[in-house]
Amino acid sequence: MSDAGGGPANDLGVDPRGDLATAMGVELLEASPERVVARMPVKGNTQPYGVLHGGASCVLAESTGSVGAALHAGPGRIALGIEINATHHRSATSGHVTAVATRLHGGRTLATYDIVITDEQDRRVCTARLTCAIRDQP
Repeated sequence: MSDAGGGPANDLGVDPRGDLATAMGVELLEASPERVVARMPVKGNTQPYGVLHGGASCVLAESTGSVGAALHAGPGRIALGIEINATHHRSATSGHVTAVATRLHGGRTLATYDIVITDEQDRRVCTARLTCAIRDQP
Protein backbone atom coordinates (compact mmCIF):
# COMPACT_ATOMS: atom_id res chain seq x y z
CA MET A 1 0.00 0.00 0.00
CA SER A 2 1.28 3.40 -0.72
CA ASP A 3 0.34 5.95 1.91
CA ALA A 4 -1.15 8.79 -0.12
CA GLY A 5 -0.38 11.52 2.38
CA GLY A 6 2.54 10.22 4.38
CA GLY A 7 0.09 10.07 7.28
CA PRO A 8 -0.18 7.90 10.35
CA ALA A 9 0.42 4.61 8.53
CA ASN A 10 4.04 5.71 8.14
CA ASP A 11 4.28 5.90 11.94
CA LEU A 12 3.82 2.13 12.33
CA GLY A 13 7.55 1.48 12.09
CA VAL A 14 7.00 -1.07 9.29
CA ASP A 15 5.66 -0.97 5.76
CA PRO A 16 1.93 -1.60 6.34
CA ARG A 17 1.60 -3.36 2.98
CA GLY A 18 3.47 -6.58 3.35
CA ASP A 19 4.52 -8.47 0.24
CA LEU A 20 1.09 -9.84 -0.70
CA ALA A 21 -0.81 -6.55 -0.69
CA THR A 22 2.07 -4.89 -2.54
CA ALA A 23 1.98 -7.56 -5.25
CA MET A 24 -1.78 -7.11 -5.59
CA GLY A 25 -1.50 -3.34 -6.09
CA VAL A 26 -3.24 -2.26 -2.87
CA GLU A 27 -2.98 1.51 -2.25
CA LEU A 28 -3.65 3.10 1.11
CA LEU A 29 -5.69 6.30 0.66
CA GLU A 30 -6.60 7.26 4.24
CA ALA A 31 -5.63 5.84 7.62
CA SER A 32 -6.64 6.45 11.21
CA PRO A 33 -7.46 4.05 14.06
CA GLU A 34 -11.17 4.64 13.41
CA ARG A 35 -11.28 4.47 9.59
CA VAL A 36 -9.01 3.19 6.84
CA VAL A 37 -9.61 3.50 3.09
CA ALA A 38 -7.68 1.55 0.46
CA ARG A 39 -8.18 0.53 -3.15
CA MET A 40 -7.00 -2.27 -5.40
CA PRO A 41 -7.15 -2.89 -9.16
CA VAL A 42 -9.41 -5.67 -10.38
CA LYS A 43 -7.02 -6.49 -13.23
CA GLY A 44 -4.42 -8.99 -12.06
CA ASN A 45 -6.60 -10.09 -9.12
CA THR A 46 -9.21 -12.16 -10.96
CA GLN A 47 -10.30 -15.78 -11.00
CA PRO A 48 -10.29 -17.77 -14.29
CA TYR A 49 -13.72 -16.34 -15.22
CA GLY A 50 -12.39 -12.78 -15.36
CA VAL A 51 -14.08 -11.53 -12.19
CA LEU A 52 -12.47 -10.31 -8.97
CA HIS A 53 -11.29 -13.28 -6.93
CA GLY A 54 -13.00 -13.61 -3.54
CA GLY A 55 -9.61 -14.24 -1.96
CA ALA A 56 -8.40 -10.92 -3.36
CA SER A 57 -11.32 -9.18 -1.64
CA CYS A 58 -10.30 -10.89 1.60
CA VAL A 59 -6.69 -9.71 1.18
CA LEU A 60 -7.91 -6.15 0.63
CA ALA A 61 -10.23 -6.38 3.65
CA GLU A 62 -7.62 -7.86 5.97
CA SER A 63 -4.93 -5.44 4.82
CA THR A 64 -7.21 -2.45 5.38
CA GLY A 65 -8.55 -3.56 8.76
CA SER A 66 -5.09 -4.57 9.96
CA VAL A 67 -3.72 -1.09 9.32
CA GLY A 68 -6.51 0.38 11.45
CA ALA A 69 -5.89 -2.16 14.21
CA ALA A 70 -2.15 -1.46 14.16
CA LEU A 71 -2.80 2.27 14.46
CA HIS A 72 -5.22 1.57 17.31
CA ALA A 73 -2.63 -0.66 19.03
CA GLY A 74 -0.06 2.14 19.06
CA PRO A 75 3.73 2.16 19.43
CA GLY A 76 5.36 -0.98 20.75
CA ARG A 77 2.30 -3.13 20.01
CA ILE A 78 1.27 -5.21 17.02
CA ALA A 79 -2.04 -6.33 15.52
CA LEU A 80 -2.48 -9.88 14.24
CA GLY A 81 -5.55 -10.97 12.30
CA ILE A 82 -7.28 -13.86 14.09
CA GLU A 83 -10.65 -14.05 12.30
CA ILE A 84 -12.07 -12.81 9.02
CA ASN A 85 -15.37 -13.50 7.32
CA ALA A 86 -16.62 -12.16 4.03
CA THR A 87 -19.81 -12.15 2.03
CA HIS A 88 -19.37 -11.59 -1.70
CA HIS A 89 -22.39 -9.71 -3.06
CA ARG A 90 -21.54 -9.06 -6.71
CA SER A 91 -18.67 -9.46 -9.13
CA ALA A 92 -16.32 -6.79 -10.38
CA THR A 93 -14.63 -7.15 -13.77
CA SER A 94 -12.67 -3.93 -14.32
CA GLY A 95 -11.38 -0.76 -12.71
CA HIS A 96 -10.68 -0.59 -8.98
CA VAL A 97 -12.49 -1.68 -5.86
CA THR A 98 -12.34 0.44 -2.72
CA ALA A 99 -12.41 -0.81 0.86
CA VAL A 100 -13.55 1.29 3.81
CA ALA A 101 -12.72 -0.26 7.19
CA THR A 102 -14.61 1.18 10.16
CA ARG A 103 -13.68 0.26 13.72
CA LEU A 104 -16.47 -1.54 15.57
CA HIS A 105 -14.50 -2.32 18.74
CA GLY A 106 -11.13 -1.06 19.94
CA GLY A 107 -10.01 -2.66 23.16
CA ARG A 108 -6.72 -3.39 24.88
CA THR A 109 -6.36 -6.90 23.43
CA LEU A 110 -8.80 -7.01 20.48
CA ALA A 111 -9.88 -4.70 17.66
CA THR A 112 -12.71 -5.46 15.23
CA TYR A 113 -13.39 -3.72 11.92
CA ASP A 114 -16.32 -3.74 9.50
CA ILE A 115 -15.03 -3.52 5.93
CA VAL A 116 -17.21 -2.60 2.95
CA ILE A 117 -15.75 -3.06 -0.53
CA THR A 118 -17.42 -1.23 -3.42
CA ASP A 119 -16.84 -0.95 -7.15
CA GLU A 120 -16.38 2.28 -9.12
CA GLN A 121 -20.17 2.68 -9.38
CA ASP A 122 -20.38 2.58 -5.55
CA ARG A 123 -22.07 -0.84 -5.64
CA ARG A 124 -21.27 -3.16 -2.73
CA VAL A 125 -19.02 -6.00 -3.87
CA CYS A 126 -18.15 -7.50 -0.49
CA THR A 127 -18.81 -7.05 3.22
CA ALA A 128 -16.20 -8.38 5.63
CA ARG A 129 -15.47 -8.35 9.33
CA LEU A 130 -11.95 -8.66 10.73
CA THR A 131 -10.86 -9.20 14.33
CA CYS A 132 -7.23 -8.63 15.29
CA ALA A 133 -5.46 -9.61 18.49
CA ILE A 134 -3.33 -6.82 19.93
CA ARG A 135 -0.08 -7.88 21.56
CA ASP A 136 3.16 -6.34 22.74
CA GLN A 137 5.76 -6.22 20.00
CA PRO A 138 8.25 -9.09 20.43
